[in-house]
Amino acid sequence: MKCKAFTSLERALDILSLFDLDCTSLTARQIANHLNLPLSTTYKYIDVLSKRGFLARKAGSKNFCLGLMLFRLGNVFISGFDLIDVVIPHMKALLKESGETILLTAVEGQEAICLEKMEPQRLIKLSLDRGRTLPLHAGASSRILLAYQDDAFINTFINFFGDLEDFTFLALLPSYLEQGSSSLVYMADALIKQSNSDHSGFYLHNTTELIEKLDFLESTNQKTILLGVSYALLDLIEEKIFQLKNIIIMETGGMKGRRKEMIKEELHHLLKKGFGVSEIYSEYGMTELLSQAYSKGNGIFSCPPWMKVITRDTEDAQSYLIQKNGRINVIDLANLYSCSFIATQDLGKTHNNGSFEVLGRFDDSDIRGCNLMVY
Repeated sequence: MKCKAFTSLERALDILSLFDLDCTSLTARQIANHLNLPLSTTYKYIDVLSKRGFLARKAGSKNFCLGLMLFRLGNVFISGFDLIDVVIPHMKALLKESGETILLTAVEGQEAICLEKMEPQRLIKLSLDRGRTLPLHAGASSRILLAYQDDAFINTFINFFGDLEDFTFLALLPSYLEQGSSSLVYMADALIKQSNSDHSGFYLHNTTELIEKLDFLESTNQKTILLGVSYALLDLIEEKIFQLKNIIIMETGGMKGRRKEMIKEELHHLLKKGFGVSEIYSEYGMTELLSQAYSKGNGIFSCPPWMKVITRDTEDAQSYLIQKNGRINVIDLANLYSCSFIATQDLGKTHNNGSFEVLGRFDDSDIRGCNLMVY
């Protein structure tokens, strides 16, 4: 149970957080409604905050606005914030070179806040003021921040599936584990550790143990994800046919030279029949990429905000196809220290909403997989 003093402090901070550039003043009743507080309790908080200078009543009005104490604290913050002074010369140079609006943004919770702005001399300008915020998924200046966060794939997973601690993760990645330095193993290991489940773990060739674990987790109605390389999942259902209701089967794609390549539709048909599930989930990426796209069924993938997939004609590198089959090209802004623009040998189709399908590999293409990379 929370200490009453801390609860009161949180409530006071919640009140201050209601104010922004789009909402500069509020009545006591509006504050009470926003925070689901009794009006009498709201007035007590307002009284304390007003006495301390954090709130002030607007003259001739019932509305309250932020007080001068916050102005004072803001000046204290700015005087000790040297980053802007360091960045401004670079922003000026970039403005001169590009002729475009230059923004300095930073992550604040689930939003990006504008710290500084420089604009060219033109009639039409970007209307993003200092102190204004944007969702992290909106706009290039926000998306680039998401891409460079440590372990961004964790945030990607949470956005698609929810809290990690709700899941048990089973990783059937034999060829990846044998190689030892796979980026997919790194991702799976992080998911396993953050799930905080004693049943989460890796599996190499111990399929009997994995079958017993799947049966146990299914019987306990535990939300579980079995992440497996395609050929290993096919090997598993040759040993046993399952009827799973609480377990998500997620294939990572590719046969890695262990089986004959097949189109997604054929692969998913076999896996759905073998595991007794209505949909096969998929993960796409993690070879030359640091990000992943996920499919929750029907082979339709969605990207995180900092990643985009486009398709082009195989004979025209500058073409751009929608709703037609073509070669998959990937833009991944998380590739900070490598190439963010990857031309793959995968055949796919993109849709108007940004989602895409992976239809297969081009004939005679190189074997692909993050466990097959040369370091």
